[in-house]
Amino acid sequence: MTSPSVARTVAHDRRPDPAGPDAARRYVNQWVEPEAIGAERVPAFVLILKTRGCYWADAKGCSMCGYAKDTLGRSATPAELAEQTERALGRYRSEPYVKIYTSGSFLDDREVDPESRRRIVAGFSGRARRLLFETLPEFATPEALGPLAEAFAGELEVALGLETTDPTVLARYVHKNAPPSEYLAAADRVRALGLRAKAYLLLKPPYLSEEEAADDVVRSIGEAAARFDALSVNPVHIQNGTVVEWLYHRGRYRPPWLWSVVEVLRRGAERRGRARLVSFPTAGGLARGPHNCGECDARVLAAIEEASLSQEFGALDALDCACRDEWNAARALEPLGVEA
Repeated sequence: MTSPSVARTVAHDRRPDPAGPDAARRYVNQWVEPEAIGAERVPAFVLILKTRGCYWADAKGCSMCGYAKDTLGRSATPAELAEQTERALGRYRSEPYVKIYTSGSFLDDREVDPESRRRIVAGFSGRARRLLFETLPEFATPEALGPLAEAFAGELEVALGLETTDPTVLARYVHKNAPPSEYLAAADRVRALGLRAKAYLLLKPPYLSEEEAADDVVRSIGEAAARFDALSVNPVHIQNGTVVEWLYHRGRYRPPWLWSVVEVLRRGAERRGRARLVSFPTAGGLARGPHNCGECDARVLAAIEEASLSQEFGALDALDCACRDEWNAARALEPLGVEA
């Protein structure tokens, strides 16, 4: 493992200096991606607002997360958030699914004040059928969620970065701020209000082998499925200014194979219960993202996306490539400290 001083240094370096008002007038990014509501394929409007970002990034930060780099370095004012939202709504084309991120917690008053949250959600009401936002568990309270449910005429979906149901992996390897039990309790609170709960599960945090990482996600799917409406498998991709990047540059970390994503979906599909199981790998096929040999990456990524949208996982069994043998060899040799 890396020393505590390395983790502290990485956490300190990831926060930008406070930005001026011009930077706060524009959101970080926006795009449209494929999604599904039930059996219906729909486009999803994705928006990343520029706020102060996750408070945990200031204290310690997660080992794989570099999103603090895209923040203001200070709290956004209500006027700045209103202008970002207005700009985003100008590009919104009534996509049925909306996803709003803040590089932290949408429900943290330090990132988005309560009235701005209500206005943002209300801006998509009557046009979007489902609206998702992400938060840490301590902010998912009836007091924070109730006004948003009243402001949005559709389904609200609250995403929680559970990552794993293993307390040791979550605390020591991912460096999360709360144990799995708090994420599960937050999901229960969300669903008690009639809202949807979604869990993000992390594939291959640092210090786990490829096989250990896949087993961890499959087990977590089985243990969390009854508490969530959707489970998203997120393979690690290497972000700037993170512990994972520090390890990567020293030859001590490889992003997960896409074959591991396939295996997790195949095995996890048998344990998901009624929950929706998906994976949309970020930076898939790139050196710093989940990848195979390069020859089969596009084909495997397309199959993963199709299985996620259709919820039909049988076609993953037909995938093959010569590099699958290399993946199997790597899994067998990795615990011995030998490269395939």
